[in-house]
Amino acid sequence: MNHSMLKKHPVALCLAIILVLAGCHKKTAAPPPPPPPAPAPAPAPVPTANITVNPLVIDQGQSATLTWKTTNVTDASIEGIGSVAPNSSQSVSPTRSTTYTLTAKGPGGTVQANARLTVNPPPPTPVPPPPPITEEQLFEQNMHDIYFDYDKADIRTQDSPVVEQDSAFLLKYPDIKLLIGGYCDERGSAEYNIVLGQKRAESLQKALVSDGIPASRIRVISYGKERPFCTDSNEQCWQQNRRDHLKIDR
Repeated sequence: MNHSMLKKHPVALCLAIILVLAGCHKKTAAPPPPPPPAPAPAPAPVPTANITVNPLVIDQGQSATLTWKTTNVTDASIEGIGSVAPNSSQSVSPTRSTTYTLTAKGPGGTVQANARLTVNPPPPTPVPPPPPITEEQLFEQNMHDIYFDYDKADIRTQDSPVVEQDSAFLLKYPDIKLLIGGYCDERGSAEYNIVLGQKRAESLQKALVSDGIPASRIRVISYGKERPFCTDSNEQCWQQNRRDHLKIDR
């Protein structure tokens, strides 16, 4: 196509220019593929822990041996003991039953293990038996004096239960012999009160004999007003002195 023809046909001129430009354009190279992703790091190994105690049961004051093993740890500790080597053993002597907890820590986490040591308490201290009671103590605990009204020698109604208790004790212990001492208050002459004291002692003697106590086991004596239990001059004191006092007759 010559130059004059292109001028006459402008559309053809544009097409020609486009074809020339297309023929001169160079092809673009494809980009390289992206590199593969880096592999994920391997997980840290999980710690392990084991603890035992031997023997499992001891008496208080005895010892036992703790033994423990761990792996993949940076720190190991036992509750009540503190930080420990990863693998070791130790003697323990607790005063009561104890659970030992081993804690193992490492990059892969934390684990625990337990060992139980049972401690038997000491046996109770035996209580010594009380000393044997003497015959005098037994007598004093069970035999009781009786009291009289002023210038009287008969046993009062309120003292009858006391006499019955005295009789029951003497029947239970037939080897005990009894001395009954008759006493009076300070009023009246010495001679009169000696007689009154004798009557009071004999009154109780008769009551005991009527309850089955042999008369051969009972001796009576009168002290009148010569050995008072109380020395004040009033009715409360005089009442204490008007009595039959009981003792073992040796």
